[in-house]
Formats: sequence, structure tokens, C-alpha cells
Amino acid sequence: MEPDEQWAEPLIRILRRNGHDAHVVADGVSALKEHHRHEIVLLDMELPDVDGLDVCRSIRAVCDTPVLAVTFRDSELDRILGFQAGADDYVVKPYGVPELLARISAVMRRARPSRPASPHIRLGPLTIERETRSVLLHGRSVPVTLKEFELLLLLASQPGAVVSRRQILQQVWQDTDIRRSRTIDTHISSLRRKLGSANWIITVRGVGFRLGHVAQRPD
Repeated sequence: MEPDEQWAEPLIRILRRNGHDAHVVADGVSALKEHHRHEIVLLDMELPDVDGLDVCRSIRAVCDTPVLAVTFRDSELDRILGFQAGADDYVVKPYGVPELLARISAVMRRARPSRPASPHIRLGPLTIERETRSVLLHGRSVPVTLKEFELLLLLASQPGAVVSRRQILQQVWQDTDIRRSRTIDTHISSLRRKLGSANWIITVRGVGFRLGHVAQRPD
């Protein structure tokens, strides 16, 4: 729910480009009518008709739909009030796209009931075996290093979702220095070569990477 077109249109494009079925409304009354149709609500706190905190409280009173507060208000008191009203997370404008996408993923992940991880992931002709840390393509073993396996597993665990460079660094290399992210490109290039196609791993410029799909059998 984003009343400001300066933020709304670019935000909608970003969300749709990253696989989300996004919809925008311009005021609090509309938000209260529409929120139950969606898996997560990005709620601007500066609405033209109703205070954003009241909208958040109203949503929380009737359902458990995750609410991500998006606002210019960045004081500690504003954050506390937002969380007390029922917001699951809080993003301050101007925000970075990778951070916003990562926070959306984190909030939705917490909202979903956890399920035991499957011992393997199958995506078309690609199979990733967790226990043996092995990769099969069309039934043939693909030799990968430990970091290549962890990187491929991370992407495959979120099919269709864009995984940011920062998230990859944190989860695969336990590093937070984004300046070291060139090592990601090296491993991505190696994986593409070993899998026989650049289409297996798609670069989303300025954000990160997502797993693609190559169904055709190699010659």
C-alpha cells in the first residue's frame, strides 16, 4: 500500500521483475479491503486518509498476514511504534533494492511453517543431493567444489527467487564484505561451464542471481 507514485511505480516494477505478483492501492481504506488477498503487505506509514499505524493494527487484529512497514520515519520511537502496531519488519526510505528484497524474503520465510528439507532437489534434468553433496545432470555426475555446491544449493532452494550478492556472501562464505563479491562471479562462471549452459544461472543486474532452467538433453 503505497500512496506516493514516485515510489509506487518503480516498486511495483521491481517486485514483478523478481517474481512477485504485486498490486498497489493508494490509501488506507483500500488497504483494509485488499490485504487479505495477499501473502505479504508492504505498508507505507504515510497514508493520505488513515494513519499507517492504525492500518497495521487493523490488519493484525484480523489476520496473521506479514506486514513490512515502509516509511520515511526513521527514529527509534517510530520503529518501536511500528513493531508495537504489529509490523513484522521496518524499512526506511530511501531503501536499497537488494535489502528490500532480502527483507521480504526473510519475513515471508518466517511466516511460513517450516518443513524438513528434502534430501534432494530436482529441477528438470538437474538433481542436487544434500546428503552426498553431489550434483547430477541428465543422470550424470557433475564434479563441483564445496563452495560451488553450497552456492548451487542456495539458488536451487529458492527456485525463481533472486538471491542477492550479500545473501550469497553471508550464507556461502560467512562474509559480509560486499567488496569481496567478485569471488561469487568466479564460482558462477565455473558452475555455468560445468553445467554446460549459462542459462542455468541467470544474472539479475544490480541485484544478484537466480536459478534458470535448461530442459533439453545435451547432445
